[in-house]
Amino acid sequence: MNLYSLAKPLLFTLDAERAHDLTLQALRTGERYGLNRILGQGALPATPRRVMGLDFPNPVGLAAGLDKNGACIDGLARLGFGFIEVGTVTPRAQPGNPKPRMFRLPAANAIINRFGFNNHGVDQLLENVQKAQYRGILGINIGKNFDTPNERAVDDYLICMRKVYAHASYITVNISSPNTKNLRQLQEKEALSQLLAALKREQQVLADQHGRYVPVALKIAPDLQDEQISEIARLLMQHQMDAVIATNTTLSRTAVEGMPHASETGGLSGAPVRNLSTRVIHALATQLAGALPVIGVGGILSGEDAREKIEAGASLVQLYSGLVYRGPALVKEACTAIG
Repeated sequence: MNLYSLAKPLLFTLDAERAHDLTLQALRTGERYGLNRILGQGALPATPRRVMGLDFPNPVGLAAGLDKNGACIDGLARLGFGFIEVGTVTPRAQPGNPKPRMFRLPAANAIINRFGFNNHGVDQLLENVQKAQYRGILGINIGKNFDTPNERAVDDYLICMRKVYAHASYITVNISSPNTKNLRQLQEKEALSQLLAALKREQQVLADQHGRYVPVALKIAPDLQDEQISEIARLLMQHQMDAVIATNTTLSRTAVEGMPHASETGGLSGAPVRNLSTRVIHALATQLAGALPVIGVGGILSGEDAREKIEAGASLVQLYSGLVYRGPALVKEACTAIG
């Protein structure tokens, strides 16, 4: 029995967000006092991947959302991830939506959250990133403030992009959270094309300034129709984006109807989003035909789930909700299964 198996029953007696915060606090404290060495996964399979021009030691990463402020990078790195993505971060600090805003659905191995991009702002995240000892691949996920109207959303993304560029291995543009009003409208054809064009122009300016090209990925929703996926794929290629992350949480409740908390508003993650995510990954990979890589996330609770994402066309995978239900052992299991 591993440490997480012992801690999980206690954590599950607590409010979900409180348990999340305590876990991050424990990782920070453990790293400070050298206790996190016991979290090590042992020797992980040597499964390097070259994606977006970056060399990943293994294809299993941490998805954005778990460490929004980049405060636990070193502790999380102990778990064996091939890469870590922090955020979503916004130009200004914001509290997010009122609590309670995170709910477990254990019968479905699922979570509903409506955090609303709660974070301490991009400047605080960068302070934390610069203090971290981690030198692996670090993604920084950027968003817009809740009170920035969509017609000015590009300004928020560019503010964050300029600030994080020098510190990120890659940058993820989050336009798919269901918990910021109207954010998903940025996935629509005209708005998306304008946003991608602005991001690409700025990326080239920053690459020239810094003498270093930082890839930019787009994170999309699982609740897209086939024609929307095709249009997004076309725009990603047209604007020469570097990767696409599929997917964020779902608004669908089909798989959890009648369960406690199923009627809570917010994004549903965990096992119920697995098939939705895999469908989008497969459709994107087919449409893109290798023009840019797909990073798969959504409903990975076993090594088999991780392998399924790769077989659907993903080059890398990311974990989040699966860690809540399975613990750190899932990292090694996923690496081994992908091979």
